[in-house]
Amino acid sequence: MKLATYLDGSRDGQLVVVSRDLSMAHYAAGIVNHLQQALDDWNYVSPQLQGLYEALNQGKAKHAFAFDPRRCMAPLPRACLWAKGFAYSFAYSFAYSNETTLAPPPPHTFRHTLQYGPSDFFWGPFEDMAFQADGSELDFAAGLAVITGDIPPATSAAQALEGVRLVMLVNEVGAATAFSPVAVSPDELGAAWQQGRVNLTLQTTLNGRKFGLCDTGPDMRVHFGELLAQLAAHRPVRAGAVVGTGAVANSGFTDAQGRIQWPKGHHCIADKRAAETQQDGQPTTPFLKGGDSVVVDMKDVHGQSLFGAIETRLVAPNQSFNAGQK
Repeated sequence: MKLATYLDGSRDGQLVVVSRDLSMAHYAAGIVNHLQQALDDWNYVSPQLQGLYEALNQGKAKHAFAFDPRRCMAPLPRACLWAKGFAYSFAYSFAYSNETTLAPPPPHTFRHTLQYGPSDFFWGPFEDMAFQADGSELDFAAGLAVITGDIPPATSAAQALEGVRLVMLVNEVGAATAFSPVAVSPDELGAAWQQGRVNLTLQTTLNGRKFGLCDTGPDMRVHFGELLAQLAAHRPVRAGAVVGTGAVANSGFTDAQGRIQWPKGHHCIADKRAAETQQDGQPTTPFLKGGDSVVVDMKDVHGQSLFGAIETRLVAPNQSFNAGQK
């Protein structure tokens, strides 16, 4: 199924069920009001949401309406926990080794790579973000994230993977975290969901120009089950935790001149600057500045947007906070 949260003036928004092609939606108010309620009682609520989803896809939902992603908050507007793991080795080596190391870190270094962030408020997919004109280096990081159910402590990676309830896109811009309009259940991904990985292509553009077009499956060294097992190593994970991958990255290759090439691009500026440093001795791509716009999307095997896109624009601090009203 596909779920979204509509802005309604409250902190948690109003849960809606969205059709497979993202064209239609239906309020879930007859079942639950918001997503956290559904996560807290998933075994009872999810079959009802699934029934509404099937009726919506069949054109049998009486009160369906056209889906508008610009009315969306984050699917889960606030969470009990937000953490990301550096699941892509090249992203890890670039962003956290002074932009100089191309070799991926050894596998054992991933045992303690979860980084926690604020979860009391997440940005919606079309909300502007204010930048500070203080000379700080502002980057973005586009990747994938999951929303969990309850996961007991000291669980295996395989068992932890069963706690994945929904999958969505994520883009971190500085300390702000934005998510795709729609979150989807793993079964909706079909054959693309394999062993805790999504085997599709993440598309990122910066100011309308292609920045990254990377496969999200092959180079994901640490899959979602392993990330969740790390999170639950010493404590239970409660329903409504959100865990991301960090910036998606694919490995490069060495050309005939001995230069490393990255044909599929990057999903954060730090990675691109590191590649430029390796190739030319210094980076040339600037970090984000006011007026820049980042778009993150993923298509299914039929070329249809799977989650809807995240479109983030950086604005001056004194511009009004639009809270999804663009």
